Amino acid sequence: MKKVGVTYHPKSELARRCAGDLHARLGAILPEVWLASAWDEQAVAEHVAGTDMLLTCGGDGTVLRAARAVIPHPVTLLGVNLGRIGFLTEITFEALMPRLEEIVGGAGRIETRAMIEAEMIRAGEEVRNGFHALNDVVVGRRAIGRTVQVTVRADHTAIGNYRADGVIIATATGSTAYTLSVGGPILHPESRELLITPVAPHLAPANSVVLPGGSLVEVEVAEGQAGILSIDGQPDWDLGSGDVVRVETSRHTARFLRLGPVGDFYLRVGRRLNWLTE
Repeated sequence: MKKVGVTYHPKSELARRCAGDLHARLGAILPEVWLASAWDEQAVAEHVAGTDMLLTCGGDGTVLRAARAVIPHPVTLLGVNLGRIGFLTEITFEALMPRLEEIVGGAGRIETRAMIEAEMIRAGEEVRNGFHALNDVVVGRRAIGRTVQVTVRADHTAIGNYRADGVIIATATGSTAYTLSVGGPILHPESRELLITPVAPHLAPANSVVLPGGSLVEVEVAEGQAGILSIDGQPDWDLGSGDVVRVETSRHTARFLRLGPVGDFYLRVGRRLNWLTE
């Protein structure tokens, strides 16, 4: 590796300090190292071209920002876990520091994860596009205490008319995020399937539908209804009567550096969900 970046959660003093230590240590090993807040999209965009690997100091939210920020560059991500859950992060700061030279020397394997892309259609015209998500795209209610009525189509065929808190369209990565919290299935992270899961549907079962990668999903807001569009938990865009959100597999992928065997995913899930006691 010749060029490595480090990003951090700007509201965490621990993340800022760890990122600074990594930046200094990497600077003694590599010819080019850069440092930026994960929330400073302009700074990341200015540095990311030619970057071989990006280390993220924080939690899963910091990793999600990094995955979107590096598009369209094929940058490998290494999540340094300073958060609570750590489904996406790979290693703790304490375990990372002794292995830095080994890692920048090429240790580990690359795990490639599918992303999804969304666009907003209003009155038959595309009004916003280029929304990329690693976890999920959510069409949800605009106000607490109210539902939103939507029609969901898969490859132009209606599969459900829901009055619900919302509908989640998730990747395999997102299957352990919001989708998991509403009872959706867990997919292996390198799967390319899409998950459609209603959130608290009224007078209907909350079953997920699993679609093959490459499918087109459309969520249309019913007449007289209002909702919001959320991409990986942010930002929120207002949706109105008749608006359509189209979601499909993105041509871009997220590349993660993994330092353990493939089976580590199952161990991580089992421990996070208290399926394993040891």
